[in-house]
Amino acid sequence: MTCDYGWMPEEPSLDLDVQTLRIVRAIADTGSITGAAGTLGFSQPAISQHLRRLESRLGVAIVERVGRGIRLTEAGRVLARHAPAVTLAVDAAAEELAQLRGLRTGVVRLVAFPSASPVVVPRLIAALAASHPGLSLTYLEAEPPEAVEAVREDRADIALTFSYPGDRDDPHRSSARGLSVRSAGRDDLMLVLPAGHAAVRDVGELSDETWIAGCPRCRGHLLELCGRAGFTPHIGYETDNYVAVEGLVAQGIGVATLPRMALESFPLLPGIVTAPLPPAEARRLHVVTAQGAERVPSLAAALEALQQVLASGSAATTDAGAR
Repeated sequence: MTCDYGWMPEEPSLDLDVQTLRIVRAIADTGSITGAAGTLGFSQPAISQHLRRLESRLGVAIVERVGRGIRLTEAGRVLARHAPAVTLAVDAAAEELAQLRGLRTGVVRLVAFPSASPVVVPRLIAALAASHPGLSLTYLEAEPPEAVEAVREDRADIALTFSYPGDRDDPHRSSARGLSVRSAGRDDLMLVLPAGHAAVRDVGELSDETWIAGCPRCRGHLLELCGRAGFTPHIGYETDNYVAVEGLVAQGIGVATLPRMALESFPLLPGIVTAPLPPAEARRLHVVTAQGAERVPSLAAALEALQQVLASGSAATTDAGAR
């Protein structure tokens, strides 16, 4: 008796490499092969060829055409979802090996809220340049919800964020699940009043004033702050521009609250006085990273420097009192 088993097809190989995961993640972030090529420094044909080999090896499609563009298939989305954890672990191992060889290089991607840009970020860059000259820091400005999302999607390594007491849409709760969220101190909230305004000891004394509101998160906290004082503020003007807020207050058009960090980002305009609100009203600062980020030497150095910058800043501003 003879047995003819015939030709058996070769089983698809599920071997993956870090470069593949970086490519798929870059396509997910940019939405195109061209964008991924630009992000990673490759040519478009090289990315396309890599994808064709990957799809042949895996036996499934990674991208599909939609109109004139492309999008990831379900298989592609699976790879993109796991890419940040894998690449972080590989980067951690590579940097630890690099340290053993005496290397001191790396790139840290920071994202932070606007009022941190002129106060915290320059000092952080200077501190890193002094202590770790081989490290490079890139910076993106974003409000807390977008900053947390940037870390989750591996578009940033470290996010400096804030939340207000009683924040109903605090991005550090469910939306930060699976990430590391560290407390980083507080940024006192200040009343901003026209010069000559009678001394104010309680927000309730400003119930008849016209208020100037800021960003949506700050506006929400203003409503809650005034609500606890027993009134609904009459908001006559809204702007995210801190200088514009000061300009309006200086002209006697209204009153406002601003974080101390925002006030320290530029000289106080003439015609304004400030007074600190109770510490319980301060916004809380947070540092958000992927779990285990401190195992990557460059990130550990940046986190330590950031904490020192924030600590020195809070020590200087918390005791400063009214201006």
